[in-house]
Amino acid sequence: MASTLYLIPSTLGETAPISTVPAATLEVLRRLDRLVVETPKQARRFLKAAGIVLANAQLSVEVLDEHTPASRLPELLAPALAGADVGILSDAGCPGVADPGARLVMLAHSRSLSVIPLVGPSAILLALMGSGLNGQRFAFHGYLPVDAEQRSRALRALETESRTRNQTQIVIEAPYRNNRLLQAILNACAPRTHLCVAADLTLPSQYISTRRIADWRANHPDLERRPTVFLLGA
Repeated sequence: MASTLYLIPSTLGETAPISTVPAATLEVLRRLDRLVVETPKQARRFLKAAGIVLANAQLSVEVLDEHTPASRLPELLAPALAGADVGILSDAGCPGVADPGARLVMLAHSRSLSVIPLVGPSAILLALMGSGLNGQRFAFHGYLPVDAEQRSRALRALETESRTRNQTQIVIEAPYRNNRLLQAILNACAPRTHLCVAADLTLPSQYISTRRIADWRANHPDLERRPTVFLLGA
């Protein structure tokens, strides 16, 4: 009776879903009546924009976020084990990538469920594509330490790793701390190191630029509350 766990990408910001999410992905979403979401408010906004009837009594929406205990995961997966298709919907971009949905995906594999990732936008891959940096050897590190000294040490280590292995290093930050991270990168890294700043991807205000650190120090954008991906290439 076991069925399928679908991984459903969402938009990266306030844009019409059809502009970045393929019609085939949205069609799968429309036929599902069981969803696991990161944030209900964000999910409702996306579902409404995608034309999903929120008043549908058959639509079940459960929450899986960073605070969800491991003991709750089997309950979230139970409908799939009973034969119903279930979808995981991230707040932005692809489920399982910088997203708590990965924990449910791992459990699904352990229970021999079918897992199908669907096509949609990934800020990390879009940034890498647009950066001009090495796309054949790269590493995504998520968030760096908030403590200034620890963050500086981490940035210097990533720069060394990039130079040693010819590997693009990718990090993100909470949008309200973007300017602090950018300044930390400019302070910690060597003038010749390349930095790509990719902000507001897929949005009308999209900004992607790759320059050497020395050039960024002379002029850089205000990234306050703009979802941004940072890529280092030494």
